[in-house]
Amino acid sequence: MIYAGIDIGSITAKAALIKENRLLATHIIPTGYNPLNAGIKVFETVLKKASVSKTDIKAIVSTGYGRASVNFADKAMTEIICHGTGAHFINPDIRGIIDVGGQDSKAISLDKNGQVENFAMNDKCAAGTGRFIEVMANALEVSLDQLGDFSLKADNPSKISSICTVFAESEVISMIAGLQKRENIIAGIHESAAARVAILAFKIKIKEPVMMTGGVAKNKGMTAALEKRLGFNLIVGDSAQENGAIGAAVLASRL
Repeated sequence: MIYAGIDIGSITAKAALIKENRLLATHIIPTGYNPLNAGIKVFETVLKKASVSKTDIKAIVSTGYGRASVNFADKAMTEIICHGTGAHFINPDIRGIIDVGGQDSKAISLDKNGQVENFAMNDKCAAGTGRFIEVMANALEVSLDQLGDFSLKADNPSKISSICTVFAESEVISMIAGLQKRENIIAGIHESAAARVAILAFKIKIKEPVMMTGGVAKNKGMTAALEKRLGFNLIVGDSAQENGAIGAAVLASRL
């Protein structure tokens, strides 16, 4: 039997297929303005990648902020549960998750069975999220893919004091005008975002080993800043961004 998970995030839509407790395929596309269309497109594309048809799919679980829009799913489930299930599926030793998504950040603690014990979430402000980093990247005219490399070259990270994304952007613009090195500004942005995310981890007393998930996990500068703030290394897998969709597919196999 083949099972599917679809994760409709604020920036990207992800899909994953599971067969006999094995990951078959994953795919990522931009969500765009229509989450239902994104869900349909990412699902159809992942089916093609795996060379399977819709009739081969036994069950589908949707997750993410746009999960309710996926009207062809058998069930919708929260990101917290799906991320926990996905991380445990990939690595059963994982006891904590830090997920930095486009519009929110989460810290999740798991028991030995992959069940969620506790979590903390920042969904009231963009600080410490992918959106915060994206706004700053635009101000610096640097692509998201370049941020990590720039950050790791910093010799004196800039200090960004504002929590609010709008005010922080104004700080960055002032730093640019003051001819501060781009590398140092970017490192400062990562340290500022990491400080917000670390608060969530400390709040639930997260325990190692900890996996970092979400699209921001691909940013080496942000990962390094978080590790420095937390005092331990983070595990970042090849499927970090697709983790929620993978968890949704695993949960679909349990319906």
